[in-house]
Order: sequence, then structure tokens, then C-alpha cells
Amino acid sequence: MLNSIIKAIEKANDFLNGIVWGWPVIILILATGLLLSLRTKFLQVTHFKESLATTIVPALKSIGKKKEKDSRLQSVSQFEAFSAAISGTVGTGNIVGVISAILTGGPGAVLWMWISAFFGMVTNYSENVLGLYYRKKNSKGELSGGSFYYIANGLKWRWMGYTAAVFCLFAAVGMSGVQTNKISGTVSEALDKVFSFSNIGAVRLVIGVAVASVTAAIIIGGIKRIGKIASMIVPFMSLLFIVMSLIAICMHIGNVPHAFGLIFSKAFTFRAAGGGVLGYTFATVIRKGMARGVFSNEAGLGSSVIAHSASETREPVKQGLWGVFEVFFDTFIICTLTSLTFLTTFDLTELSGKEEDTAMAIRMFETNFGSFGIAIYSVILPLFAFTTVLAWSYYGEKATEFVFHTRSEQTRRTATIIFKVIYVVLIVFSTLITSDLIWAIDDTFNGLMAVPNLICLVALSGLVAKITRNYFDRKRGKTVEPMLSAYPDLNAEFAEDIAKMES
Repeated sequence: MLNSIIKAIEKANDFLNGIVWGWPVIILILATGLLLSLRTKFLQVTHFKESLATTIVPALKSIGKKKEKDSRLQSVSQFEAFSAAISGTVGTGNIVGVISAILTGGPGAVLWMWISAFFGMVTNYSENVLGLYYRKKNSKGELSGGSFYYIANGLKWRWMGYTAAVFCLFAAVGMSGVQTNKISGTVSEALDKVFSFSNIGAVRLVIGVAVASVTAAIIIGGIKRIGKIASMIVPFMSLLFIVMSLIAICMHIGNVPHAFGLIFSKAFTFRAAGGGVLGYTFATVIRKGMARGVFSNEAGLGSSVIAHSASETREPVKQGLWGVFEVFFDTFIICTLTSLTFLTTFDLTELSGKEEDTAMAIRMFETNFGSFGIAIYSVILPLFAFTTVLAWSYYGEKATEFVFHTRSEQTRRTATIIFKVIYVVLIVFSTLITSDLIWAIDDTFNGLMAVPNLICLVALSGLVAKITRNYFDRKRGKTVEPMLSAYPDLNAEFAEDIAKMES
């Protein structure tokens, strides 16, 4: 009975996924990024240095220093908002997802990840700008924003705002399932290598219960606790992965030119599929690269903007510049290191094409570092995945709040509690779903979430350019009215705050 249900779900999802990740959506993703790049004069290039100088550099310098919080705003620091957002993007997609893209779409898929990320940098920037511009503040001083807010209040298509929020709910549950599935798969396989367990299913279930329990304890505290935990874990796990990857690449340094050669030469192959992992069609290469790229950095989904909107900063463009760095770090650094480590470690012509992504990820670390590599991987991937689970719980919570925002406060509170309970329970059950199905389902959810967001970004691209120009004009000393919020009362309040901080 269960197998029949799963097969039916697979068939339905395959059909829907083919539509969602067909050429129209792929073209929409690239076209949106290109349009926004043109309207912001390729901000991801012209202001990349400033993105670093005003975001990650001062944030790293301020680590360990106490900063006074504004008691009027129930918000988080820019770095905590960034950490929460990037914890949602830096997950299993950066390791297992990249390997899956190479196995199912060939090494050429990596180039399409880079292309999607290049335009995704300004797409993510634009999401953050609009997210902060249209965010709302409730009676408690809590700031909430996201694609559903700027769709409903900026584009004035409230029905599409609700649609985006519902898709976000499904995507949150799906993303959590993917991450937990990979945590349980990784840890259980590592334990099996050491202890040779006879019942892996039971081990995976125990791991699922453990992840669900810790998640429940953290998400009760909302974005503040998630941001604090993420700001501690993200730097550590990222640095550990970067160091291990660089060591592995240096061990096979002679294979690096060949790896880059494969990435570029296989990105535009027009031959029919066949011949192992090197014979994919052009369409497959693009689809796998784009889908995994968006899955990894989330540019265009309208998800990470939910975390960024909780930032204490009053300037939409300042938080937008965090989005530029976020996609750069996620794809051009983490995903690239995964790609090069994999392609320099293995000869793809010797693979059968039937390898499983999680197993190959473990094998990659084991081949380079032996048992120590398995141990390190068993720490890195669960941390990557766990922080993503935390971030998406917040995204789902805010989507739930938006869906019920016209109801009473008690109804909204009850709805978010119900969501959190369902979210935690499904974490446990996701450990029992087969890997391929869980990836495919969330690919579909991501695509569904992206469509209304991309449509809105195109429609409001002129506003993004206007807010951007307003910010840099003020930086150059021009006397113009600040564009900080779409709502006059908040705009005046934020402008006053900035004036006080500058005086």
C-alpha cells in the first residue's frame, strides 16, 4: 500500500516538476536576473567591493564586541540576519546537491550554477531591498517581511501574495525533509561503516527524533534564537569545510585544469544522452545546473529575504548588499569547492552513472582523508543541514503569519504553533523517505515558490533601481528624501533614526 502511494506521488511530482522546471521558468530566472542587472547597472560587479566593505568585513571586526540594541525594535543584528539567511542557503545543496547535479547533469551543470549565481546576486539583492522596503512592524515592534509582503503591498496582487505564502509553507516542509533526510542518511551510513548496524532504518529514525527535539527547543525562541545559533555555527562549519576542501584539492592539484576543462566543455554539449555521466543533453545540463543552483543559493525564491527583513538596519540597500555577498559565498565559494573536490578526486569515466549522491559525498571525503574524512564529513554536513532546518522553520512561520494576518492575534499565534508542531513531526518522518523522491519534491516546491516572486521582481524592477539610486545619491552627499519604507510613518521613523546615528 505504502509503495503504491509513493509511486503515485513520484508520478504526479515528475509531471509537475517537468512544468515547473521547464524552459519557461528557466528563461524567467535568467531574464529576471539580467533585467535587474541592467536596471541596477550590474551592481553585483560595480558595487561588489562595497558589498564586502559594508557587510562581512565590519561584521567580522565586530565579533566579540558588545553593541547596544534598539529597545523599540524586536530585531536582530545585520550579521545575525545574514547568518540566519545563509544558514537557510548553505545546506546539503552545497555538498550533496552539487554532487547530485554532476551525477545527473554532468560537470557542465556547474557552469550553469555559476551563471545562475552571477545573476542571482542581484536578484537576491533586489529581494532584500523590496523585503525591507515593504516590511511591517507590529505592536510588539517585531519586523516581518518577505516576498508575500512586497507582492501583496507593492504589486497590489494580494491573491498572488497569499499564493506565494502557501508555496513557501510547502517549500519549508520540503526543504526540512531534504536536510533531515541527508542528516540521517549521512550519520547512519557513517555509523554503519564503523559499527555495521543491521537495522539502518531504526538508526535513521532515532536520528530524526533527535534532530526534531533539538529543532523544537530552538525554534520556540524565534528569529532571535535562530540568528544567535546560526551566527555561532555558520562561521565554524563554513571555515571547516573550506579548509578541508582546499586540502583535498591541493592533494590533486594536477587534476584542477582537467576539472575546469570538463566544466566548460560539457556545459554546451548537444549530443544525445548516453555514455555514462559525460553524455547528457544540453537541456538536462542546464536544468540540473539551474535547479541545483537555485536550490543552493535560493536567489529568486524569495525565501532568505524573510530572515533579512528582521534586520535592525533601516537602509534597504545596506541589507541588500548582504544578499550579494550571500549568493557569492554560497555558490562561488562553497559550491565551487565541492565541485572541484569531487572532479579532482574521481575519474567520471569510471563511474557507472548509478551512484547515489549521499554515498558519493561520503566517499569523496573518505577517499581523501580516510576514516578521519568520514568523521569530519559526519560533522560538516549535519551542521550545514541543521542550520537550514532552523532557518526554514522561521520562513514557514512567517508565511503562516501572513496567511492569517487578517485574523485575530490569537488565531495567528495558534496557526504558527500548529505549523511548528507539524514541521517538527515531519522532520521525523522525512528520514524514512527515499533520497531521490525527497529531492524531486522539494525541487518542485522551490520552483512553485519562485514563479510569483520572479514575476513581482520584474514588475517592481524600476522601484529597486529607484531605491538603489536614492541610497547612493545620499551617500554622495545629495539632499534627497530617503526611501527607507513604503509606509510614510515608518519612513519618517527610520529617517529620524538614521539622522540621530549620523549626528
